[in-house]
This record gives sequence, structure tokens and C-alpha cells, in this order.
Amino acid sequence: MKSGVIKCWSRVFGLAALVAGASALQAAAQSEEGRVGQSAPWQLNFQEPATQMMAQITDLHQLMLLIMAVVSVFVMVLLVIVIMRFNRKANPTPSKFTHNSLLEFVWTAVPVVILVIIAIPSVRLLQLQEDFDKVEPDLVIKATGYQWYWGYEYPDQQIEFESLMLGLGYPEMNDEVREELAEYGYPETAWKLATDTAVVVPIDTTVLMQVTAADVIHAWTIPAFGVKVDAIPGRLNQTWFHAEQIGTFYGQCSELCGKNHSYMPITVKVVSQEDYDAWLEEAKEEFGTADAGAAPAKVATATTAN
Repeated sequence: MKSGVIKCWSRVFGLAALVAGASALQAAAQSEEGRVGQSAPWQLNFQEPATQMMAQITDLHQLMLLIMAVVSVFVMVLLVIVIMRFNRKANPTPSKFTHNSLLEFVWTAVPVVILVIIAIPSVRLLQLQEDFDKVEPDLVIKATGYQWYWGYEYPDQQIEFESLMLGLGYPEMNDEVREELAEYGYPETAWKLATDTAVVVPIDTTVLMQVTAADVIHAWTIPAFGVKVDAIPGRLNQTWFHAEQIGTFYGQCSELCGKNHSYMPITVKVVSQEDYDAWLEEAKEEFGTADAGAAPAKVATATTAN
């Protein structure tokens, strides 16, 4: 019996070491390829957090994973002990008791304690995400989901533009897609994630996202920011983020919204305050409008992907 338990534990620790090694290799590969704000091949963990909110989500996930691993291993060890010790051959005359007050108390109290341990960081995280009374935004951006692209409005700056996937209409990577990505300064790994016009925000700035939709339900999400919110016609939902890392971060519509659902990515560029100010001056000339309700200009080209 002891040898069986030892083998069981050795396999568990071996699997944990394998996962840890794969995670380290994945992180190294991400660093070498310069990937920021997007997933990597064979990725096991979440993307590197670019906000404190995502860092807390990652911490909660790791806590949950640890608790589940401990409980799973504990139950597996108990099963091994029961199989080895209480089978018919080893225990031909089984006990006939039906109750054990101490055991029943323990298996009731321990799950309660575990749930409390999980609940405390969960409630704190939900409060951080949803208590908008404590959010003091420095910048407000409105995102509107369309079939199948995103429209953005900076209401205080009177800027409005549409954001379409680069390489739209091409089912496979080809020279045209490569040239288009290079023209906009994106690597090939950003295909189906990069857009012609990106949301630009300054670093260390609290951004309030107001999210809605013009037709069906969409969802605006950036995994590295830890934000995801449904875009529902006739409703204005909110989320917020405070990016602490300069880079380009990618997301995608996360609510099945029609045949071109996979062709409406999200690109957010986090830049320095100086670069943001320079972009803002250019954006006011190119996208400035006093009519925040103007009709989208790219509806025809947005629906060409098959």
C-alpha cells in the first residue's frame, strides 16, 4: 500500500514539474518573439497581466488551481488507500458501522472553510471590477459592436472611427496580408488580431469603456487587461482598465454574433503620454467630428469576408 501511495505522489509531482517547465519555456518563447498582449503557441497559462485587475484574476485562478489540485490529490490518495486496504482480499470481514460524527463534521466544515477562502478574494475582485463609484476615469471611450467590426468614440475629444481587421477577405496568409500587416507595423503573428485603426490610450491612465451594440449581441474583451463585457443593443454596459505596460494588446469579439464573428478583433495600443498627445492631434484632424451619431463609414467593406 505504501509503495502505491508513493508512486501516486511521485506522478503528481512529476506532472507539476512538467507543467512548470512548459510554462517557463512558453514564457521564454513569448519573450523571444516579442509577443505582447497576445497568446502564444502551446500556451498553458493566462497572458502576462498588463493591469492590476488581471493580476488579481491570475492570482485567484492560481489559488483555485492549487485548491483543486490539493483536493484532487487528497481524494485520489484516499481512494488508493481504500482500494488497497479495504478490498475483499485484505479485509474479508468489513465493518458495519453507519455513522461517524467526527468524520461527518470534518467533511462538512472543511468545504465551508475552503469556500470562505475562495469567497474572500472573489468578492474583492468583483468589487474592483463592478464598483464604478470608486472609479475615477481619466478617459472615456465608447465601443459599439457592429456586424462585423467595432466602432469607437472618444466623446470628450470628439473623435469617432471604425476599426476593421487587417487582411479581411483572405482565408489564408499570403503576400498581400503580409504587406498590409507590415504597412501598419504589425508582425505576422498579429494576423486576425490586428486592425487598421487601433484604440490608443496613455499608460497609467484609468479608462472607462462604455460598450453597446448596433445590431446583435457582441462582447468586448482584452485578456491581458482582464476585461470582458457584453455589447447589447439598447444597453450601455461599462468596464474599466488601468494599463501599466506599454505595448499593443489584442482581443476579439467573445459573443457569437454571426458568420463573420471571427473577423472582428480588437486592438488597443498603450503608449506614453507624449505619444498619446501626438496621436490625439492627428486623430482630431482625421477622425474629428462634432456629430457623435454619424453613420459608420465602412459598413460596406466590413462585410466582405466570407
